[in-house]
Amino acid sequence: MAGWNTITQIRKLEERADGLGMRFTAYKHDDMYGEHVALVPKDKDALPIYSRDAILFAGSLEHADRFMQGVLWAREYDRMTIDRNNDKKRERKEQDERNKQMVKILKDEKLNLVQT
Repeated sequence: MAGWNTITQIRKLEERADGLGMRFTAYKHDDMYGEHVALVPKDKDALPIYSRDAILFAGSLEHADRFMQGVLWAREYDRMTIDRNNDKKRERKEQDERNKQMVKILKDEKLNLVQT
């Protein structure tokens, strides 16, 4: 059984993952004990460069915490060294990718607007 501290830790990790555009899920290729978790994009709008079934991380909760700290560190480093407006640029590039994917979907979709 999990104690209150474990539950609190898991909730904090879920909040951090959500803020980074990820969510926890079961790791598909886990051993029979189910000890590992996976981080995947949280929805169709989050982290658009990755496919919706991409596994961004797989491992223990402790390692997931370290992985997310690394992502946060990298974002902060970019913000400090490259440009203070890096978050806005990242958001713009992500929206560009969403737009590109939407155009592809619309081009590939066969519309039967006129029926004869």
